[in-house]
Amino acid sequence: MALDLSMITTLLSVAAQSGLGDTGAKYLAAGLAIAIGVIGPGVGIGILGAGAMGAIGRNPEAAGSITTNMILAIAFAEALGIYSLIVAVILLFVV
Repeated sequence: MALDLSMITTLLSVAAQSGLGDTGAKYLAAGLAIAIGVIGPGVGIGILGAGAMGAIGRNPEAAGSITTNMILAIAFAEALGIYSLIVAVILLFVV
């Protein structure tokens, strides 16, 4: 079951109507933003690390090059998690 934007907005509207209030809805939205936003980078970093370890196991001479590329790709993947953190902070303090 995919969790898309319409499901999140429906969940937030039901939560707001059930007496959760604006502050509670903001906390719920920020929690959902960070929770859903870090799933992809977490899985991606895990797959990337497993692939790099497999590649180093097959070709130990290229360990330096593989490690450098792995760290660079991890930084790019982690940037997506940082974006979701920024969205959560904006939801908490700006909206």
